[in-house]
Amino acid sequence: MIDARIRFRHLNCFLEVARQHSVVRAADRLAVSQPAVSKTLRELEDILELKLFQRGRKGLTLTPLGQLFQTYASASLASLREGVASLREARGGGAQPIGVGVLPTVAARLMPATLTAFRGAGGRGPVRLVTGPNDHLLAQLRVGELDLVVGRLGEAELMSGLSFQHLYPEPLRVVVRRGHPLASGFDPARIADYPLVLPSAGTVVRQDAERLLIGAGVWPITSYVETFSVAFGRQYVLDGEAVWIVALGVVADDLAADRFVELPLDTSAAVGPVGLTVRADAPRSAAAELFLRCLHEVAASIRRGGG
Repeated sequence: MIDARIRFRHLNCFLEVARQHSVVRAADRLAVSQPAVSKTLRELEDILELKLFQRGRKGLTLTPLGQLFQTYASASLASLREGVASLREARGGGAQPIGVGVLPTVAARLMPATLTAFRGAGGRGPVRLVTGPNDHLLAQLRVGELDLVVGRLGEAELMSGLSFQHLYPEPLRVVVRRGHPLASGFDPARIADYPLVLPSAGTVVRQDAERLLIGAGVWPITSYVETFSVAFGRQYVLDGEAVWIVALGVVADDLAADRFVELPLDTSAAVGPVGLTVRADAPRSAAAELFLRCLHEVAASIRRGGG
């Protein structure tokens, strides 16, 4: 039996603190005071008669029982949001928006064709694309702010209540601009002589990039730029002598147009799965289902093209 003392504000506050790992940041996101967040959490812990969070080096983290409660709290709020949105649509409030989270390294390759196919198949209503780190997107998916996430497989602790479907393999490439000194005479040891652009620390693709450099015998390198910005990385390479280790989908068009040159470094072991993550057993709108079908069709064409 559900305790009648548990309110929407308790669940919303709990989930935001779990996502932000901080009472202060959660208060900012919820537009309430820090004491109000702390009080709401204490109330919820008193009602449940258990401790939901513990403090560590990374801020507030969920206890094992807190993780268990998060799964059900997330599903409850997600179902409530979907129910309200469906009612609005049924009453003529317009088509239900589709929230799509996508890694920046995947967006350019997959999303334009998927959106074109979606509109061509009769899809209507707004589609909201959100880019960012994989863990941030999965956190938004869990609480129902997104309907699906296209990216990498999340860490095991992030995947509770979520389902991952493989779409296609995404290899890494090491690229420079046309006319770069390394393009005409490549020696792996010389990579360290030029500005190096790497994926952001803590990401799966960064780990793959480091393994690639270790295999080439040039890691560690102490001077480099790490970024999640595709636009910055591309312009930085075009304007200077930077070496960029990046997912193929980001630079495929520039390679085809001969603006970039791929350096002959063995990247066969640096291939990661791009996939679709959704909430397990969560209901989806008809528009979201159509979007998913179009996404799978585009992903299939990428697989047939060889990655």
